[in-house]
Amino acid sequence: MATVEPWQTAEIPGPKKALVITKAEVAAAMIKRAKRPILIVGHKAAETELEDKKLIDYMIELAKKANIPVVATAHMISEFLKKGYQPADWMPAVDIGNRLVDSEWSGLDGKGQYDLALFVGLPYYMEWTILSGLKHFAPNLKTISLDNFYQPHASWSFPNISIKDWIENLKVIIEKIGGE
Repeated sequence: MATVEPWQTAEIPGPKKALVITKAEVAAAMIKRAKRPILIVGHKAAETELEDKKLIDYMIELAKKANIPVVATAHMISEFLKKGYQPADWMPAVDIGNRLVDSEWSGLDGKGQYDLALFVGLPYYMEWTILSGLKHFAPNLKTISLDNFYQPHASWSFPNISIKDWIENLKVIIEKIGGE
């Protein structure tokens, strides 16, 4: 397998790096297998145009099909509400990162810790930092970056891919979660 480099230059992730998602079906299977997944959506989801819809629309579809609670960060709560979708909660991205590390936190619903955290739409450097903290201080939590840039601190991440390939991957994940 070819070496995958972080999208942001001069960032050194250390010896333990994210496994590369080469097939979107694998990501869908991991999401389906998770007992308590959570989706953290950053402000870039409202700004990123993908074909005829925005990234936020793909995330709403994913959350509905997989029945995953969504944490809206930044001003995203209003963006979700404009689209008729009620996220499970709103909080700053760094706050949800800190809560996921806290072994005493019992989740948004009080039913226990999450086993899989999906991240999308955060600024690259912020997601990098949050995922680094989770990698080092939340050893039982698996993470997936659904962005189109390689995030080496996640458990799994797409490589640096084109918008076209990213759209196809997101569509496959949503399709596979919804069926079979």
